[in-house]
Amino acid sequence: MESKDIFGLALNLSEPWEISEMKLTKLEGLKRGQLDIYIDFVSGSEFRDSDGQLCGVYDSEERSWQHLNFFEHTCYLHARVPRIKQADGKVKTVPVPWARSGSGFTLLFEAFAMLLIEYEMPVNKVASTLRVVPNRLWRVFNHWVEDGVKKDDLSSVTQIGIDDTSSRKGHKYVTVNVDLATRRVIHVCEDRGIEAVAELADVLTSKAGDPEKVDNVAIDMSPSYISGVQRYLPKAQIVFDKFHVVAKLGEAMDELRKQESRGNEQLKGHKYTILKNYKNLSSEKREELDFLLMMYPRLGEAYRLKVMFKEFWDFTNTQEAMAYLSFWCDIVDETDIFPFKRFVKTVKTHWSGIMNYVKARINSGVMEGINNKIQLAKRRARGFRNKTNFINMIYFIAGKMKFDYPYYPL
Repeated sequence: MESKDIFGLALNLSEPWEISEMKLTKLEGLKRGQLDIYIDFVSGSEFRDSDGQLCGVYDSEERSWQHLNFFEHTCYLHARVPRIKQADGKVKTVPVPWARSGSGFTLLFEAFAMLLIEYEMPVNKVASTLRVVPNRLWRVFNHWVEDGVKKDDLSSVTQIGIDDTSSRKGHKYVTVNVDLATRRVIHVCEDRGIEAVAELADVLTSKAGDPEKVDNVAIDMSPSYISGVQRYLPKAQIVFDKFHVVAKLGEAMDELRKQESRGNEQLKGHKYTILKNYKNLSSEKREELDFLLMMYPRLGEAYRLKVMFKEFWDFTNTQEAMAYLSFWCDIVDETDIFPFKRFVKTVKTHWSGIMNYVKARINSGVMEGINNKIQLAKRRARGFRNKTNFINMIYFIAGKMKFDYPYYPL
């Protein structure tokens, strides 16, 4: 078997395509060279038009694609791509089986690059490994992700979580919408608040979903998100995300710690000793916390109330949960812990959304888990300057999309 036949088999070429020539160029003193493989079609070949009719070749144009390396050598495919004249008089370029239209890479090259990204290698690092300019690889990445997003089916979506995250520290935010039932991202947009929910409703409609079939939406206590859900997801119950509510209580606890720290050196350096969950502290830190709570009665009372509040999330009976939360708020109102009193006002203002958690039992931990994945991707990439790249990376790591690029076995 000749080398052309071997490479033809490796490239999975079939009639009328064949290898016409191969050249390996290697400059003196360099270990790495370039392999050029020239592909042509058999003279007199016919190709099918859009209607499936066979047509003769009208003319051809020279094209090149970067392929996977041959050993350490960069490899390129070159071909005389035929154009045919259809019955309607339009001239059409015949698609080649080894590359997608408009790409400068072969399908196998793109599949391998996507596989490396899937294995959590940053895109810029993949580009360096494959010896290509990062922007070219980002275009490949964005093409396949956007193709997968376009074909996504949202017909079964009934429970949604909405949260936002930034592309880089201190930079603009994007809104991430999660299907809580399937634990995946279904839409990411640059807007926030009302505009983000309006866009989500449009996307649901365009992808076989129905905004009126959404039963529950988990959000933070942002007034703009509340207004957006009420307007564009009219039949959805608003459920205030457990983690955001607990975070508000943590902020009240931290404010009290700062107040108590004024003039008290013993509290300096103990921010996380006080804010962390007791079970997450080391035995040494637990002893320090017990001492501080004993020495500072207001801090000790606030810590006890914080622990009591956590019990609310375990209730499954709505009436019992409501009675317990009312009882907890009454206890706080009888104290002189003003940061906690402000938190109680927040709870009463958002009472129905907090109580809906007991009914819906939406697992907002799904959103927290997805956000952790996003933060990890940001750290690996050292932030995203291009917002489109960031949005598509979120889809890629948390969207559970189906992509059409070829499977590349390792």
